[in-house]
Amino acid sequence: MENEKLRAIGLMSGTSLDGVDAAWIETDGERVFATGPALTMPYDDLLRSDLRRLLDLAPGMTADNPLVADVTARLTRRHVEAVAAIGRPADIIGFHGQTILHAPAERRTWQIGDAAALAAASGTQVAYDFRTADVAAGGEGAPLVPIFHAALAANLESPLAVLNLGGVGNVTWIGRDGTLLAFDTGPGNGPLDDWVAARTNLAFDLDGQVSAQGRVDAAVLARLMAHPYFARLPPKSLDRLDFARALEASGVAALSIADGAATLVAFTAAAAASARLPEAPRRWLVTGGGRLNPTIMAALQARLGVPVEPVEAVGWNGDALEAQCFGLLAVRVLRGLPLSFPGTTGAPRPLPGGRLTGTAPSP
Repeated sequence: MENEKLRAIGLMSGTSLDGVDAAWIETDGERVFATGPALTMPYDDLLRSDLRRLLDLAPGMTADNPLVADVTARLTRRHVEAVAAIGRPADIIGFHGQTILHAPAERRTWQIGDAAALAAASGTQVAYDFRTADVAAGGEGAPLVPIFHAALAANLESPLAVLNLGGVGNVTWIGRDGTLLAFDTGPGNGPLDDWVAARTNLAFDLDGQVSAQGRVDAAVLARLMAHPYFARLPPKSLDRLDFARALEASGVAALSIADGAATLVAFTAAAAASARLPEAPRRWLVTGGGRLNPTIMAALQARLGVPVEPVEAVGWNGDALEAQCFGLLAVRVLRGLPLSFPGTTGAPRPLPGGRLTGTAPSP
């Protein structure tokens, strides 16, 4: 199987809870030979609402809870539909599932999704449960995408930073010698999305139209940036709601809709700019939904002082990147290759992980 080109469909449903991304790639788990169709299957309003409820309820729930079982079944059906819509055969599917709890300090991470049902419906073996082995070994369980970023960036000038802005922000730093460092920077779109959705008829800050009208409250921003997370050395990772208490205490709730949105954009940018990197990147490439928000991109450019561009500037597909990654990771699970490393998740050593439908858990 070594160096064999395999066809993979990667599936990723991120912390923004907006839907499932699916993408077809051809890879040997180390190199990407070809990319193919990619799409997003949005979640319906009820599924998105129920997933958001689970984020709050998950710490006290177990997998046999009726709500968890019901949401898992609906979520899996949407993933089955995404695989079918890709319309290309695959040798393996990488199924991340939906994270509803991520608490690595407690050696716990929880992604819901029924891999066996997906395998049965698609007629294709499924790799899943990508994070548990790393967390069990003392790693942060995230981020897992750096090895994919490095594969894509092999011919780009370094040092390079790739910033993913979903519900949570995470950065991959690629050094001149190929060294990888990766960690969660802080909030991505999550607090901003929640703020706008709760106060307007928009589901998120579409095109920055709410935040662009506001002014940043420096005092609120300073209180948010005093969060102890920013003093921790990487690797480190976050749950989407880890800043909920800090947001409540910051005074942001007293701001106008526009000023609150502008301040939360500034929080995302300031968090990214505070990232402790071994050497300043020559450029930042931004992926995830945040790259589509002009207010966020302008805030990043103002703080980082080097070119800040969407990943499309180097020919990558920012809408498909994470899904493509889980296609590559699925092949790595199949080959027994490491998914996480000391510089990415804080794992004690390069660690394989994941499980395959129809096989025992990997060590």
